[in-house]
Amino acid sequence: MINVQDNGLVKLSQIIYNYCGLRFADRLPTLKEKVSKRLLELGFSHWEYCQYLKMSPKEWDVLVELLTINETYFYREENQLNECCSYVLSLIKRKKRNRPIRIWSAACSSGEEPYTLAMLIQETGKFLPGSVEIIATDINKKVLQKAEMGWYHHGSFAFRRTPENLLKKYFTDKDGGYQINPSIQKMIKFQYLNLLDQAKIAQLAEVDIIFCRNVLIYFDHETTKRVIQSLHQNLATGGYLFLGHAESITDMSLGFKKVDSAKTFYYRKESDRDEKVQSISG
Repeated sequence: MINVQDNGLVKLSQIIYNYCGLRFADRLPTLKEKVSKRLLELGFSHWEYCQYLKMSPKEWDVLVELLTINETYFYREENQLNECCSYVLSLIKRKKRNRPIRIWSAACSSGEEPYTLAMLIQETGKFLPGSVEIIATDINKKVLQKAEMGWYHHGSFAFRRTPENLLKKYFTDKDGGYQINPSIQKMIKFQYLNLLDQAKIAQLAEVDIIFCRNVLIYFDHETTKRVIQSLHQNLATGGYLFLGHAESITDMSLGFKKVDSAKTFYYRKESDRDEKVQSISG
């Protein structure tokens, strides 16, 4: 039987879902565990905390930090990264005229993904400084601060897959950790972004490649569809979308065609003409 406190928890799960798409309606015990310490600090019930979020919007920064999982590392799912930097970028480069190629790392966490992309792009030797721009966004402001610093502790699991030669080439040993080189940092612009904020996404302007990996697994079908529609609108025709290996949009007719390569898969935004005759192919 649901008591008053449980009703407050249900309400909290609803406003979290509306704010950022994270679904806890069927995982209320998990939500309760994640917020219990914060509520104890404030001396609030779940109901009172819901009201506090309305009166103090900055509390969302604290709550998002409690709710999000930011486990990541350099060279994660490297087959996709290699496919992007050794093949897809070359395809796009042929079509570009007088503007840089733009890559968006959505949900970049503490920066390992965009920094890896930047390193791999430099490794190709095919792109002049400034010819590729990387926009890296996340809803968690604390991990964005870490990403902008570009410093990672020596013992960090972030380096579990990093080749030793690239660690030496692109990082400097500093204060018990590794500092990413300035040449890599200046390729990336970090900024706060909620993937449900369509107006803010539109302000990013058109991009050529989007990485949105291991994010959709936390959304339900409707939220996933909403997010993918926003990504589609910001992606250039013929541009590419990379999702996590456990994520699929093959059941959504949203103007993407699945691309299968030897070691991975990703999606290509079809032209308006193609979209009329073919939706996503599985």
